[in-house]
Amino acid sequence: MSQDANPSNPQVQMLKMYWKDASLQVPLGIKIFQHEWSPEVNLEMNTQSKPLTEANTHEVAVKVKCTVKCKDATAFVVEVEQAGVFMLTDLDEAATHHALGAFCPSLLYPFLREAVGDLIVRAGFPQLNLAPINFDAVYQQQLQGTEQEILQ
Repeated sequence: MSQDANPSNPQVQMLKMYWKDASLQVPLGIKIFQHEWSPEVNLEMNTQSKPLTEANTHEVAVKVKCTVKCKDATAFVVEVEQAGVFMLTDLDEAATHHALGAFCPSLLYPFLREAVGDLIVRAGFPQLNLAPINFDAVYQQQLQGTEQEILQ
C-alpha cells in the first residue's frame, strides 16, 4: 500500500497577527515620577480562542493587564491584547485543542511582551520585562484542573 493513500499533514499556520487592544494609564501623571521607584507588579493574563467563519480558522488572543504600584500609589496600568488568526488543518480534536490553548499563544506572547515593554518605556518608566511563559505547562495544568472538577 502506498504511503500517499491516506495523506495526513497536520499544520498550524498564522495568517495574521494584530493588536486587538492596547492601553496605558498613568493616573497620577507627573506626580508619580516624584515617588521613589520601588515597583510592586501585579500581572493578570488570559488566553481565548474562537472559531471564525472561514473553514479551519480561529482567532487566538493573549491578554495581559499589568498594574504597577509604588508605595500604594498606582504608577501605571498597561493592558495589551495580542491576537492572531490561525488556520489549523488535519488536526484531530485533541491536537486542535492543544494548538489553540498552548501552541498559538506561545507564538503570540513574545510580541505581546515587546509591546508591553515598549509602551512602558515610552511612558517614561524603567523597562519592565515580562517573564517568559511555558504555555504547554499552563495548558497541562488547566487540563488536570478540568479533570479534577469532573471527578468531584
